[in-house]
Parts: sequence; C-alpha cells; structure tokens
Amino acid sequence: MRLVQFRAPDGRRGVACADDGGAHRVNEVASVYELARLAIAEGASLAQAAQARAGETVDLAAADAEGRLLAPIDHPDPAHCYLTGTGLTHLGSAEGRDKMHRAAAGGDVTDSMRMFRMGVEGGKPTDGTPGVQPEWFYKGDGSCLVGPGADLGSPDFALDGSEEPEIAGIYLIDENGRPRRLGFALANEFSDHITEKGNYLWLAHSKLRPAALGAELLTGELPQDVRGTSRILRDGAVLWEKPFLSGEANMSHSIANLEHHHFKYGLFRRPGDIHVHFFGTATLSFADSIATQEGDVFEVSAAPFTLPLRNPLTRLAPVDARVLPL
Repeated sequence: MRLVQFRAPDGRRGVACADDGGAHRVNEVASVYELARLAIAEGASLAQAAQARAGETVDLAAADAEGRLLAPIDHPDPAHCYLTGTGLTHLGSAEGRDKMHRAAAGGDVTDSMRMFRMGVEGGKPTDGTPGVQPEWFYKGDGSCLVGPGADLGSPDFALDGSEEPEIAGIYLIDENGRPRRLGFALANEFSDHITEKGNYLWLAHSKLRPAALGAELLTGELPQDVRGTSRILRDGAVLWEKPFLSGEANMSHSIANLEHHHFKYGLFRRPGDIHVHFFGTATLSFADSIATQEGDVFEVSAAPFTLPLRNPLTRLAPVDARVLPL
C-alpha cells in the first residue's frame, strides 16, 4: 500500500491510500502523522489503519497535475522532524566521492574509500549484532522538507546545487521511545558537491540544504532491488540521465544497520518526533561534470513508486546573517 498526502480542490488536507485497485480517501485523518498515531494506539499496522478508514475514491493523477500533492510526511511542529542521512552505503558509491577527495588526500587512499571498504566488510552482519557504523550527516528539520513540484532553493552562497536520487526511511517515535518505521519514500537529497569537494570536513556544510520527497509513502518492506532513473531537464529537454540502484541487494549496509546507528542515540528516540533518514546513493550528475543552473528540473523515478518526483532548482536571495549584540 502507498499513502499520499494531498490538498483537496477546496484547500483542505487529506490522506489517500492507494494500491492496484485505485486510491481512496482515508477518513478521520488529515495527515499521515495522525494516522500513524492512531495505528499505534489501535495496535494495527499503518496499512491496516488506512484500509479500515478507506472511503471515497481520489483522483491522484488530477491532484498531481494540479500541484496538490504534498510530501508524504510532516509534523505539526517542523522542529520535531529530523532530516538526516548516511553516505557511502551503496555498492559503487565510493567512486565519485573518491574522485572528489583524492586531490585533497595527496593521492593517498581517501577517508571516503576507507569508509566504503569498512561498510563492504562489516555493514551487513548476519549474527544479529550491530555492524560497522556508516557515515552520518544532519540535513535540517521539517522546515527543510519539500514535496513534489516544490522548489529546491539553493542558498545565495552555495557553490553548487545538485541532486542525489535515493530512498528515505520514514519513522515516528512512539510514546515508549521506540522508533516505528512507517515506510519508505522516493527522495532527492539535494547537496552542494563543490563545497564538499573543496574539503571533506565541509561535508556538514554541503548537506545543510532542502531535500525533496516523492508523494508516496510505501508501507511494508522495501524491495531488495530498486531500479530507477535520475534525470535533469533544462528548458524542457533532457540534459542528463542515468539509472540508479537502491535496495539492500545494491547496498553495502543493511537498512537495519543504518537504522541502528541512527536510533542508538537517545536524542533521536524522543516520543512524538518524526525522522526522515536518507539511505544514500551511488549516482550523481556532478560526478559526470554536470553544472546545474537555476531553472533546471530534477526528476527521480523508480518502481514500485508510481509517481515521479520533480523539483525545479531556484537560487535564494541573500539574507543578512550578522549577529547583533543585545
């Protein structure tokens, strides 16, 4: 089952549950967050809670064409929504990163390659114990999350604004402090790769950018092999296009291992919080020397998600960030 948040023509928010039989409005709730809390209280799965409340049909194609689809998760208080991620988690993901950092490393084996090799050797433990910890980064809070069709705003000081097509896990922390995975979403983990290339220790700066989620929240388990396409459109024509792979069959870490090393911190198990965790990618237009510009449109698509994620690149106006004494 796929869950979609949308706005009705009259502006009211709603949730739809969709499967091969079509899409139906989920009664009694206006958000996936509300539905998830009800499911926990009822001891039901998210899909079961949605199915029990399924009502009238919803035309998702029309909502998509009219720009009424929303990100599949949000929190009433954006400060209680964390955007985080892990890198060097996919087979082949180290190649582009290693090229970026080799010059800074003086031709030696880079930290990126060392981290990648650690994941290949110890990222999928089979004995039930935690594996090696991955690279981890913070992207922002819920105010940095955008939905399908919304602008990806690059700060005026940014040196680059480029896509990272991947899958994100969506989580709610229950009242007992237990992370509950709601499902998975198609994602564009937008980053500044020129800043990152300048110095690996600037990776943290390069990640403080908005990120986009596709409209659909896929409940249940993620398929082992996810195959999609990432492309950039400029003036309506395809500027760059490349396939991307995800799912554990194409990863050096198990999803369970990535989840463990995020939620092992008590800070990330606060009841009521939402977490959007990006699992990484191995496909970047930047690695192919593509320089994006304002007006370009990023498009990410992959089965089993049926709706592509498209977002235009914009450049934000400068802001005054001077600190004033009080």
